Amino acid sequence: MPVKIRLTRRGRKKAPFYHIVIADSRAPRDGRFIESIGKYNPTTNPATIELDFDKALDWLQKGAQPTDTCRAILSYKGVMMKKHLLDGVKKGAFTEEQAEEKFQSWLNEKEAKIQAKVDTIKKGEDAEAKKRLDAETKVKEARAEELAKKNAEAAAEEAKANAEETETEEAQIEEAPKAEKSAEPAHPVAEAKEEEKAPEAENKE
Repeated sequence: MPVKIRLTRRGRKKAPFYHIVIADSRAPRDGRFIESIGKYNPTTNPATIELDFDKALDWLQKGAQPTDTCRAILSYKGVMMKKHLLDGVKKGAFTEEQAEEKFQSWLNEKEAKIQAKVDTIKKGEDAEAKKRLDAETKVKEARAEELAKKNAEAAAEEAKANAEETETEEAQIEEAPKAEKSAEPAHPVAEAKEEEKAPEAENKE
């Protein structure tokens, strides 16, 4: 029976993740499988890979053929490297201890590269976050300046209106005594004389 190491899709629309499975090559992609040996999530950065190393290596040694994507995943996790070294041991190219030493050296180097990538991504994210924060701060400062300007203009207009109202009230207060004076008789003596003459005219009648 031809056996493959391949992916089977899970997850919702536009947010997929995959199971790494051992399946009959004749079975549908998301159909029956023999065994699940890991998970693969390409939506994270870097991609998240959970793999049962020993099972993957065992199936490779049994003759299971990985798809291109699964081969890349197995290579990334060191399964293909370990299989290559074990094949060398079988052929007598080097001892098992030497193979293990070579594999550990390769694995340490690989982990250092992965960590460097993670650090670079984190620095980029921190720089982007700082950039967004600075932009938001500038926007807030601009809004604050605009609001302060509007408040200052409103205060100036209010002060101007109060000053004009005060001037109007003072003008009205100054005009009030003048109006009272204009309401009094212009010649009080003449009016008194006219009142004295009025009784005399009545006596003559």
